[in-house]
Amino acid sequence: MSIENQQSFASFLDAGNWNGYADNANIGSEWADISRLREIAGGFCPEEARQIATQLIPDDVNLESVYASFAQLQNPLGISTGGLVLPDFQAGLPFTDDLSKLFFPDVQDSTKKSDLSSAAQNQFADNTYSDYSFLRDQEFNYNNRDVFDVQSIRKDFPILHQKVNGKDLIWFDNAATTQKPSHVINTLTRFYQQDNSNIHRAAHTLAARSTDAYEGAREKVKDFIHASSPDEIVFVRGTTEGINLVAQTYGRKYIQEGDEIIISTLDHHANIVPWQQLAKEKKAKLLVIPINDNGEIILEEYERLLSPRTKIVSISHVNNTFGTILPVKTMIDLAKRYGARVLIDGAQSIAHTPVDVQELGCDFFVFSGHKIYAPNGIGVVYGKKEVLDILPPWQGGGNMIQDVTFEETIFNGPPARFEAGTPNVADAVGLGAALDYVSRVGLINISKYEHYLTEYAREHLAKIDGLRLIGNPRERVSVVSFVLKDVPTPEVGRLLDKEAGIALRAGHHCAQPSLRRLGVEATVRPSFSFYNTTDEIDKLVHAVRKIQSNR
Repeated sequence: MSIENQQSFASFLDAGNWNGYADNANIGSEWADISRLREIAGGFCPEEARQIATQLIPDDVNLESVYASFAQLQNPLGISTGGLVLPDFQAGLPFTDDLSKLFFPDVQDSTKKSDLSSAAQNQFADNTYSDYSFLRDQEFNYNNRDVFDVQSIRKDFPILHQKVNGKDLIWFDNAATTQKPSHVINTLTRFYQQDNSNIHRAAHTLAARSTDAYEGAREKVKDFIHASSPDEIVFVRGTTEGINLVAQTYGRKYIQEGDEIIISTLDHHANIVPWQQLAKEKKAKLLVIPINDNGEIILEEYERLLSPRTKIVSISHVNNTFGTILPVKTMIDLAKRYGARVLIDGAQSIAHTPVDVQELGCDFFVFSGHKIYAPNGIGVVYGKKEVLDILPPWQGGGNMIQDVTFEETIFNGPPARFEAGTPNVADAVGLGAALDYVSRVGLINISKYEHYLTEYAREHLAKIDGLRLIGNPRERVSVVSFVLKDVPTPEVGRLLDKEAGIALRAGHHCAQPSLRRLGVEATVRPSFSFYNTTDEIDKLVHAVRKIQSNR
């Protein structure tokens, strides 16, 4: 070992970088003998290195710390916790390079060029819910698709590594729901194993921990969408419930006979039906923004619909059938000229593009956790504080009250006013974990990679005889819709699953008006995520060709 390496290792120890493991418990009886540990180390440590380590490391060293270091050397990619046998061990060793240089000074690091970002590692160093599995030690800057280490990301999603009908599962149904990384799954397990309790109304330790985790998730959502306060974040079951909450609170209180509600042809049924019902109840008018043949909003027609009678505009940020990105900032600004409130349905945008609700200027922004790698059954309503403050509650019960008598109830302020009853604590914590995970990759990086996948898919699918792409918006995210000549859409979906292990959506996608505008009742819809690959798209193209050729 060189003098330079000896000095580096000594200074490393002096700096206290082992302190993170000082309080860890012993691993177990099989590791209780220091001589056994040295014997194991001897299998892959040079003699010179072992002599130095013997001088520097005392006999009473915490065995878990040393074992974790060796495990980290053996598994430098740090994929999940598969290389560790410690269920409670915190991933996040920051010194892989230092130990590699000590024990293997002549070996070049071949993985460096594809390492993912860990710039946020320190941000989560003290976070109980921080079992990350990304590669470490290098900032991730997206320059081309090869830099995006999709194979490392895929290892974090256990569901992807299975056979369906004898084929490797290809999950192209991401617009319907996304799969969950090990970090989210482990976070949920850890919560139920260690912290589960009802929140806010108890004095015991688990209630405090559970409350902290729940409110910590609210803070993470606030940061992720750049709200001004956690009080602007209301937890709900999902986008559908969020839109209904706004319709039943703002809509019932402020929309009167003759008022106008504006929605879009591109909207999901969840952003059509609640407003349709409210309009009928209040004798208001429901106006619909038309689209062109490419599946894009006709902005001039939208401007014509706006008037002093417009009370609320409720539109999707991204369409779920064609992937159209709506010019929501412009549309919000136009609505504000008439004093209208604006709700943005972010279900299809939240996982694909950065969102800044303050910059957008919307009054409400809603999304579902399961669209962004979080558990099902949790979602968010963002509402400007000054708007939430004037809204009545939707549901009554515990948590949303300050005082109850038989004569009168005094309600809590937002967000508690809108969270009646026992909330979905665990899945809110899971949502926070998912947002952490996505933040570590970076939505800009995700967006660029998914855009590449989308354009790759469109280009190769378009070359198949008898296949027609439906919708061609200029600004779009990771959704492609198509139909095959003389092959029923449901049959295409069934054959792709049976013959190729490909899971995708084949139907009307809860967006019948937009499909009918472009002349179809149903489409085949592959939708992509950052864990998908061009190889998977090639398999889709091959399978579709085979279906078509068998006609």
